[in-house]
Formats: sequence, structure tokens, C-alpha cells
Amino acid sequence: MDSSFEKRVAELKSKIKSFPNFPKEGILFWDIFSAISDGRTCKLLQGLLVDVIKEKFPDVEAIVGVESRGFLFSFSLSAELGVGCLPVRKKGKLPGEVISHKYELEYGSDILEVQKDAVRPGLKCLIIDDLMATGGSIKAATTLLKKCGADVVGCLVVIELLSLNGRKNNPDINVHSLITYD
Repeated sequence: MDSSFEKRVAELKSKIKSFPNFPKEGILFWDIFSAISDGRTCKLLQGLLVDVIKEKFPDVEAIVGVESRGFLFSFSLSAELGVGCLPVRKKGKLPGEVISHKYELEYGSDILEVQKDAVRPGLKCLIIDDLMATGGSIKAATTLLKKCGADVVGCLVVIELLSLNGRKNNPDINVHSLITYD
């Protein structure tokens, strides 16, 4: 990526706010909503994500949004790129036959599900989310998709918290982040 790209990332980073002790004591929450409340910043972020996908993941066939903030990006990116849009949701939110996976969060545990018939074998999927901390939700989404026979080509996150070692928990996934914090 060139210096223009890096300048756009720096502009985006300047719009992101942090909230200490949210959602519980000891957690520093980086809030993407503070950035996307402005239409110009929404367009900036969309352009950055599209640029990364076109360069790093050109063969993607479906964008997979991880509940819930991943949904902010998955539909608009899918529509712009002309590829499928798949939701990975929390337990009990999807109708029909689902595949489930329990995983650990940085502040507890949860279960993610995907509709079994939404993913065809060999489908090249790119997981998208707003933030990677411990990498648990990315790992869970990857497990779900692989159970359905998908080919997970990578993961794209807006923010990565390096100190929580999410990449170490996902050694077999090509992770790309726009912004990193220690």
C-alpha cells in the first residue's frame, strides 16, 4: 500500500475513540462507532477496506460479517464487490439448520452459528470484523466456515489489539488490519 493509503488510515485512526472500563473493569474499548458517525469517514473506511480486499484477497467470493459489528461492513462491501454476504451470528439468531461453535472472549465466552446451507464447499470466504483482540471470534468463525467446507482466504479487521495476541490464536489465517494498538 502506498503513502496515500497510509495517510487515509491515519485520518481514520484519528476519528476512533477509546472508552476505559467498558464493557467491564480493566477493558479499554476502541469504538468504531465514533468514527463512522460521520459520512465522510464512512466513505473513507469503505474505500480503505475495498482497496485491501482488491489487493490482498482478489479471489474472494463471500464476505462474512461476524456479529455484530462485522455486519456494519459485510453487506456494503459485498454489494460493492459483487460477492456474497454471509452472517455469522450469536446462538439462536439464525433460522434453519445451523453449525455452532463455542469460543472464549477476552471477557467471557460465547457461541457463534452459521446457516449450514449458506456456505457451499470451496466457497472463498473473507471474514470481516471491526476489531481483533484475542482472536477468539475470528477463530470460531473460521471453524464454522471450515465445518461447512468453505475456504477461508483470510480475515480483515479495522482494529487489531496487538497485546492480546489474536494472530497467535489464528496462525493459519491470513489476517490484515488497518489500524493496530499495543
